[in-house]
Amino acid sequence: MVFSSLFFLFYFLPVVLILYWIVPNRGKNLFLLLASLYFYAWGEGLYVFLMLLVVLINYLIGVLFEKTPPIRKKILLAVGVGLNLLPLLFYKYSVFFLSLVDIKLSQTIHLPIGISFFTFQALSYLVDTYRQTTTAQQNFINLGLYIALFPQLIAGPIVRYHDVAKQIVSRKVTLSSFNYGVERFILGLGKKVLLANPMGQMADIAYGIPQTDLSTGVAWLGALCYMLQIFYDFSGYSDMAIGLGHMFGFRFLENFNFPYISRSIQEFWRRWHISLSNWFRDYLYIPLGGNRISPSRTMLNLFIVFFLCGLWHGASWNFIVWGLFHGCFLALERTRFGKFIHALPKLVQHLYVVLVVLIGWVFFRADNLVQALDFLKIMAGIGGAASMHINIVYKLDVLFFITFSAAVFCVFPFSAKILPRSDSQRQVTIPDTFFHGFKILLLSLTLILSIAALATDTYNPFIYFRF
Repeated sequence: MVFSSLFFLFYFLPVVLILYWIVPNRGKNLFLLLASLYFYAWGEGLYVFLMLLVVLINYLIGVLFEKTPPIRKKILLAVGVGLNLLPLLFYKYSVFFLSLVDIKLSQTIHLPIGISFFTFQALSYLVDTYRQTTTAQQNFINLGLYIALFPQLIAGPIVRYHDVAKQIVSRKVTLSSFNYGVERFILGLGKKVLLANPMGQMADIAYGIPQTDLSTGVAWLGALCYMLQIFYDFSGYSDMAIGLGHMFGFRFLENFNFPYISRSIQEFWRRWHISLSNWFRDYLYIPLGGNRISPSRTMLNLFIVFFLCGLWHGASWNFIVWGLFHGCFLALERTRFGKFIHALPKLVQHLYVVLVVLIGWVFFRADNLVQALDFLKIMAGIGGAASMHINIVYKLDVLFFITFSAAVFCVFPFSAKILPRSDSQRQVTIPDTFFHGFKILLLSLTLILSIAALATDTYNPFIYFRF
């Protein structure tokens, strides 16, 4: 089940919201847990029991932490981390690792949706309780709700346990927070349906054209469209998740902050998929030594983190190359190269980031390394067709150019000045009546157009569902 589906919008969400308000306070967590398990089982069937097993393992280990002498806690932590990673390694990486030694399975193993996200959340709980950042959860239902809560279950943002531990036990939904949640959800829905989907359709066509028929212009168009698609697809999902969280009293941290306006790759990773960046920083980069030991060790730590970041996204050489590609530039920016970039005009710095990220997305999107390299060669003007492919020409209508222009405009903070994330962030001095009227009109139009698009178009993928 996806958020941008008519069933979710008109059946699941309204029913869950109504029943949530009816259920007494002491039963709300149990109800939300059951609703979340139903949400996951809708698409994954019996794999819901795998997630319940993960909850049980972490619940037991968390309880044991408080009864185990400090000298044995590390052993218990290692066992817990191993048990959490075992399903992830089997379902996501077994085929890839076996192929490295020339062992091929007869069929592909099904990858449970969201396993990377709920595994990382479970690991966050274990490490937080081990470090005594928070106390172990004694209530199985409460821990199950943290790991399985449906708004962020299958595509994040990755919620660290210490950020929501108190909210799980006690939270309050006010009319203003619920209203904000609805607004945020509609904005995310619009990003996904009205911007990500059209950009994705064009990118799919461009990446599906045989290399001999692909022109330089089409290659650039496909790369740019995918760059926009993945941003609006994932940030739109995060907006919807954050909005849903507000509707049920949860305050999830932001996951995107206009990443394409960055002036360095370091800044890009402070703005892109913030929850994943913070997770790797707190639970891997800093424990490895961070930047505290030596410049060479810092470089090594960055490559380790981004090698694993790429591998986290998928069992493919493309993702590994993508991760190491970003790790390379993060390492370079800690050398004289970084000082050179910092001394350039701001516009050149922005263009540098856009170019690096764009090239990285080609590796991320291509089916394999050969296609990625061929695609980049054609973008550089080496080989390829002389004219634009007919499938692209057919899609270049007025609606596409309007959508593309809107997608480009909204990657800049200008959009936040027109329609900010909350009234307290409003940066334009206009009368409140006009502002709220404009906001209601824009949100209503976004919702109507999104529903109309969902009712008439079958193209509605979520990129990060496969991670």
